[in-house]
Amino acid sequence: MSDHEDHGNHDAHGDRDTHDDDGDNGDHDDNNDDSDRNHRHSHDDHIHGHDDHHQHHEHDVEALDIAVLTVSSTRDVEDDPAGDAIKTTLTEAGHSVSVRRVVDDDYDELQTVISRMADRGDVDVTVTTGGTGVTPDDETVEAATQLFDKTLPGFGELFRHLSFDEIGTRVVGTRATAGIVDDTPTFCLPGSENAARLGTAEIIVAEAPHLAGLARRDDP
Repeated sequence: MSDHEDHGNHDAHGDRDTHDDDGDNGDHDDNNDDSDRNHRHSHDDHIHGHDDHHQHHEHDVEALDIAVLTVSSTRDVEDDPAGDAIKTTLTEAGHSVSVRRVVDDDYDELQTVISRMADRGDVDVTVTTGGTGVTPDDETVEAATQLFDKTLPGFGELFRHLSFDEIGTRVVGTRATAGIVDDTPTFCLPGSENAARLGTAEIIVAEAPHLAGLARRDDP
């Protein structure tokens, strides 16, 4: 894994009131009416906001089965710090890793494996690590994006924003990306342990349940 290896680790008030003939403030009742209306309106907004939030997340998949693919021609599952970081972060969040494997830096093999993950019945989300840099053998992004039915540009944008605090302007060489492959959210992270942990802990854990539910919402 050649990419991202160096990734390290908020007037004064008026003095005079207008009174009517009996000494009461002439605007008192009107103000009370306005206050009541505002209170009811605010309360209704709170109810609608709660309902909207519930409806927005009603399709979320709370416990996901996830495929973790490490893209490398030199590592194996026993020597895979980035894959280990992803698996640990996901399992601690209550999800399961149903597939764990290392895939060569090869365009055709990457496409085949990512596509197969989306066809399996025990994979809700795929996460890859490695091959998102700019060296000639970094082909994860090219292979994955050709399979995307929909792209999720916000993932890469947010990942690079979060990474800037750790690696500064070197984020320009990080091509982390995400999209939907046959109803399966697929996230492509850099190959360093810190980058893999950051993207998983800060973005994937929070958003994958929602995205997985939305992606297959119309499925029977």
